[in-house]
Amino acid sequence: MHKNRRSPYHNNIGITHFVIFITITLFFSCKRGDVVTEPQISRIEGKEININDSITEDKTIEEFIQPFREHIDEDLSAPLAYNSANLSKTDGELNTAIGNLMADIVMQKSQPVFKRRTGKNIDAVLLNFGGIRATMAKGDVTARTAYEVMPFENAIVVLELTADKVQQLTAYLAKAKTAHPVSGMQLVLDNDGKVKKFLIAGKPLDKNRHYYIATSDYLMNGGDHMDFFLNPVSTTPLDYRIRNAMIDYFTETDTIRTQQDDRFIRD
Repeated sequence: MHKNRRSPYHNNIGITHFVIFITITLFFSCKRGDVVTEPQISRIEGKEININDSITEDKTIEEFIQPFREHIDEDLSAPLAYNSANLSKTDGELNTAIGNLMADIVMQKSQPVFKRRTGKNIDAVLLNFGGIRATMAKGDVTARTAYEVMPFENAIVVLELTADKVQQLTAYLAKAKTAHPVSGMQLVLDNDGKVKKFLIAGKPLDKNRHYYIATSDYLMNGGDHMDFFLNPVSTTPLDYRIRNAMIDYFTETDTIRTQQDDRFIRD
């Protein structure tokens, strides 16, 4: 009578097998589902929109910005100083009047800021020849002149360098033989291009002291391969753009007078 009745043991085995079967089935179903439902990029399409004179002007926007444009143009065009000679960065071999002007401006305008912040003095300035992007014509000098000569947003920083780093700086200038703007230093090369004389802040290099060199944040990061600026002893940002220093100098100056001199020459 009870011959075909299953024991609880057999029932448990059956339930266990069923649960394992369902679990395995759901696992592989989910895995297959993940593969099927995962988004795949099948195609990327784009369209070129040519911006030219055929695009009509929005008069409403133009009328809105016109007063601002006129105000900015007026500010940029207002005479600030008078330039007594045409200045170009190609006027000299190792130093140029315009390069000397830019380096001297950075020295003159940065020194009071640096002195207030640190109590120390800037020993020298080094900028880069390629940073001068335009000539300065004889005649009125405006804020627009500064934007043309220095269109970059380069800011002035003062780096504390060891004497060894300054020695690398002089070696770089001697090898490059390029009119990189300098101020506060004198470098004389012999006929073979080797350093014959070097003065910084009016004195020979002192191996036992550090020097404070003003430059741009671009060169600070090794721009123009000026690797001697990397890993300085200290860095003091002045929050002062070179272009703004130029505009401030022009505003305070009646007539700009600058020239080539003996700060970097071949003797």
